[in-house]
Amino acid sequence: MPQAIKPSSPIDLSASFAGLSLQTPLVLLSGCVGFGEEYTRVEGFSNADIGAVILKGTTLEARMGNAPHRVYETPSGMLNAIGLQNPGARHVIDNILPHLPHHETQFWANANGSTLEEYTEVARLFDDSPVTAIEINISCPNVKAGGVHFGNNAEMAARVVAAMRPMTKKPLITKLSPNNADIAEIARCCIEAGSDGLSVINTLVGMAVDIESRKPVIGNISGGLSGPAIKPVALWKIHQTRAVAARHGIPILGQGGICSARDGIEFAIAGSDALGLGTGLFYDPLLPAKMLQELRDYLGRHGLGSYRELVGTLAV
Repeated sequence: MPQAIKPSSPIDLSASFAGLSLQTPLVLLSGCVGFGEEYTRVEGFSNADIGAVILKGTTLEARMGNAPHRVYETPSGMLNAIGLQNPGARHVIDNILPHLPHHETQFWANANGSTLEEYTEVARLFDDSPVTAIEINISCPNVKAGGVHFGNNAEMAARVVAAMRPMTKKPLITKLSPNNADIAEIARCCIEAGSDGLSVINTLVGMAVDIESRKPVIGNISGGLSGPAIKPVALWKIHQTRAVAARHGIPILGQGGICSARDGIEFAIAGSDALGLGTGLFYDPLLPAKMLQELRDYLGRHGLGSYRELVGTLAV
């Protein structure tokens, strides 16, 4: 049994991700906290508890999003089909980023596009902004390839990363879809194309039916399933991706159903260099502070002096 760290000994909860130093390993995920302004108004919330906030998905031009209903609670989860409603990259950079507390935590962009040209232009715009990293959402349909999602094809996913790479000096973090057979192969292709980090996983595709109207509940018919229901899938996909990522020295932002410190610890052991919080924030807006205290207690009990010592320690 490892010797417990004495209570007086400090536990290091910082994390390193794609060359960035995070004050904690907790990252608030894109789409769950708007553009970062709303969450700071939650009583009791502190930016000191989080390592970064990923802004809402942003496209080159403004988008209105999907018709309602957009969100639906499911057993142990949530379906959403927002449709990337956002005011466009230029508006975000000029009118939102200047008002965010960059001195308190980091803010990362989340880039989306329907063509390679749109992705590259969004990257170019955000390169000249205060964001410290750019997450690439490759789960968008490629309108020039008949609507096939970039993230479901290794070659197309790599082309997105390769096209964006010359546009920015900031770390590029590719968000991988679980809705494909070989996530490790897509991870490898994205890394070789220039990705500095991986977000694992994006939502699964799901649907709900209104039995009275016999129509889909979600206006878009299908939506992204998140929350505790997808946690086992997320852990498995992280385990599959870890070997490829570790071989290239690429970090993983693990996500998919983290709603407690115990969940986060599982993700860390499986290989998550940082922990993404999304649907869990709807259950408990003060989840970050609670997780950090329980994580600190766990590390001390197990004789670990830092979060980094826990990452990737799965015994198989």
